[in-house]
Amino acid sequence: MFRLEPRFLWAAKTMADLPPMGAPEICFAGRSNVGKSSLVNALVGRKGLARASSEPGRTRELIFFTLAGKDEVERVRIVDLPGYGHAVASKTEIARWNIATKDFLRGRATLKRAFVLIDSRHGVKPNDLEVLSMLDSAALSYQIVLTKVDKLKKGELDAVISATQEVLKKRPAAHPDILPVSSHEQIGIGRLRDEIASLSVIDAS
Repeated sequence: MFRLEPRFLWAAKTMADLPPMGAPEICFAGRSNVGKSSLVNALVGRKGLARASSEPGRTRELIFFTLAGKDEVERVRIVDLPGYGHAVASKTEIARWNIATKDFLRGRATLKRAFVLIDSRHGVKPNDLEVLSMLDSAALSYQIVLTKVDKLKKGELDAVISATQEVLKKRPAAHPDILPVSSHEQIGIGRLRDEIASLSVIDAS
C-alpha cells in the first residue's frame, strides 16, 4: 500500500471544514515538536509532503493526506493533527485547533486508530495523559509510537518502553503494542506501515 502515490488532500481548521468521509483514516497526535510531520514523510517515502519544522506548532490545521492507486480509489487517509503543548501562536488560535482536534478524535466514524506520538527522550507527560484519557472516554483505539529512538541507548529505550507499558495497563482503548520509531534512521517504519495497512478495509493491490 505504501508504494502508492501519496498526496495532500485537505486542510481543516474546524469540524465544519472536514472533508467528506470516505476511506479509512488514521491520525497522528502528539506534543508540538514530537516529530509528527517527519514521521508522515518517512512513512510515505516523500520528504516534503508534510511540513516539518524546528519551530513548535507549525501544523495549525488538521492536514489530510491520501494514498490512492491509479484507479483513484483511496486506500487510506493519514491525518497530521496540530501538536498540543508549547506552540508559537496566539492563545485564541491554540484554543481553536485544540477544540478541532478533540472534536475530530471523538466524532469521526471513519477514524480507525489514533497513533499518539511520545518523544522517547522525555516519556509520557501530563498533557499526553489528558489526550489518552480523552481517547479512552471516546472508546477510540489508540497506539503509542515512541519517536526519536535513535537518540537513546538500548537500556534507556527498554526503560522508556517499560514505563510506558505501565501507563497503559489500565487504559481500555490502548493497543498493547508500543512502536519505537526513528524517522531519521528509518527504525520501525516498516512495522508502523504494517499496522496501518491492517486497518484499511479496502484491497490495496
